[in-house]
Amino acid sequence: MPEEMSRTLRLHNGEKSYSPFSQSEMERRQNSIRLWMSENNVDACLFTSYHCINYYSGFLYCCFGRKYGFFLDEKRAVSISAGIDGGQPWRRTFGDNITYTDWRKDNFFYALQSLAKKVTSGATNGAGRGVRVLGIEFDHISLDYRMELEQALEGVEFVDVARASMWLRSIKSSEEHSLISEGARICDVGGAACVAAIRAGVREHEVAMASTNAMINEIADSYPFVELMDTWTWFQAGLNTDGAHNPVTNTAVRAGDILSLNCFPMLFGYYTALERTLFCEHASDAQLDIWQKNCAVHRRGLELIKPGARCCDIAEELNAMYRDWNLLQYRGFGYGHSFGVLCHYYGREAGVELREDVATELQAGMVVSMEPMLMLPEGHIAAGGYREHDILIVEEQGARNITKFPFGAEHNIIAK
Repeated sequence: MPEEMSRTLRLHNGEKSYSPFSQSEMERRQNSIRLWMSENNVDACLFTSYHCINYYSGFLYCCFGRKYGFFLDEKRAVSISAGIDGGQPWRRTFGDNITYTDWRKDNFFYALQSLAKKVTSGATNGAGRGVRVLGIEFDHISLDYRMELEQALEGVEFVDVARASMWLRSIKSSEEHSLISEGARICDVGGAACVAAIRAGVREHEVAMASTNAMINEIADSYPFVELMDTWTWFQAGLNTDGAHNPVTNTAVRAGDILSLNCFPMLFGYYTALERTLFCEHASDAQLDIWQKNCAVHRRGLELIKPGARCCDIAEELNAMYRDWNLLQYRGFGYGHSFGVLCHYYGREAGVELREDVATELQAGMVVSMEPMLMLPEGHIAAGGYREHDILIVEEQGARNITKFPFGAEHNIIAK
């Protein structure tokens, strides 16, 4: 094949980009998987999800119908990216990068084959032989994708690395704590901009834009280099507050409306969140009663987050509070979840969810939210979605709340 039609390229264009994480931090992450590989007789791993590629390489890809991967063996760490991205994947990757072109539809697998032909040190085979056992993310690979891998890597055994990776990611480093804390600070900037924009007659999207713009500007001013992507705000009014993730609309806010603020800055693939219930100008006595009860659950939930506490036990105790008020039927989802490499379209550490069916014990280093929500349907005297949300870092002797924005009726009835 002529050189100008090469199936793979080395687009090492420019210098490596700024990262908030040190070399030792990135080596710690990659070596944690290498240790798992050694203990489980796995030659190499191919990560394919947004969250794992970002966590282990620092590169966050934009799929757009193409495949991406991060190949890791005992010595090599190589991202596999599409030619449409130029040298940006290499600049972001802690490690090497190989780019595949569009000249043939199977060029991603050709690039993978070139890496899998010779492992740098074999766990189950001698050095110089190809990969025999490959770790892949079972929860991310579709049936079609699995069949394509089997065809491209004939005779290779596939084992699941997704669960092991999830548990390794669930304990955050001090550098991750610092970045997540910075995200929480930027959430508060977005919350302040949101409150400043709220008034009767303004539309949901106008408030959301003010909040998002404030956060993007703060992120841009806070780092010497940062990719500005995926920071957003959900701001809902009235009936639209019934779902935690409802899209922003062009509905105008009215005096007396219940409001829901959700600020989500993204820093280097790390998502943080601030979520608050507010009212425009005034709230009824019935609404205040529900709001105050949900805030009481929130306060108790913050107290329960500490090392050794089981996720399911936290959920059951908070359920009892709602049950005593005959409100449990209005609760629709879990009380919180792990934070880290996460976004509204990728990532989740499902083993650290504050739900009745999760028995995980919280450990120092974990980062979790407390976010109780009640949804009272249209026609109820206090109809609307009531939700508060704080982020806590679990420490040896308790938990540290990194969310500073106030909650409750004494702060968030917005009068203009």
